[in-house]
This record gives sequence, C-alpha cells and structure tokens, in this order.
Amino acid sequence: MADEIKTPGAEEEYQPDLMTLEDEDGNEVTFEVIDALDHKGVHYLAVVEYAENEDDVNDDAQLVILSVGEDDEGEYLDVVEDDETLLEVSKLFEKRLSDQFEIE
Repeated sequence: MADEIKTPGAEEEYQPDLMTLEDEDGNEVTFEVIDALDHKGVHYLAVVEYAENEDDVNDDAQLVILSVGEDDEGEYLDVVEDDETLLEVSKLFEKRLSDQFEIE
C-alpha cells in the first residue's frame, strides 16, 4: 500500500464558502462568502450571488453585506439597513477586496 505523496506548497482545491438564503419573495438564492470582518463589535459578511461555472460569473455582481446577530434561537443574518454603518463597512470591505476584485 503506497502512501499519497504531497508536494510541498501544492495548493488545495478551492472550496467556496456557500450559503443558501431566502429572498423577500421566498426564492432560495445561493451566495458565496468572499470576506468577513468585525467592526465595532459586530461580525459582517461580504457575499455575492454564487455562480457554479466561471463562465456564468456576472461582471456586475452586487456585493451584499450582511451582519451576523444572535438571539435566543442562535445566530442569524440580516441586511445592514443603517446607511452610515453600511458606508463604513462597505469602505472596509472595498479596501480589503480591491486587490482581488475590480470594485466600482
């Protein structure tokens, strides 16, 4: 029985961090988490709609920022509705993601 040989520095296959959420119309939409950060004691996720095939990636994909909250039932996700907070967090994500993505 031969042991598997691993090449030092070989990258593992990329596995996206996916979540399926229900939109306001009751439709299920799958999103990919592309970044996360903590700001002023709140955890935020930056997500985009997931495209399984690279050819299906939308150049105009919208970045959605969600806050992670917790209640008696556990963790939940919520859209950031406060304009000032959304602007602050958006700028932080923009700074962090500008090397990987073209952000307008």
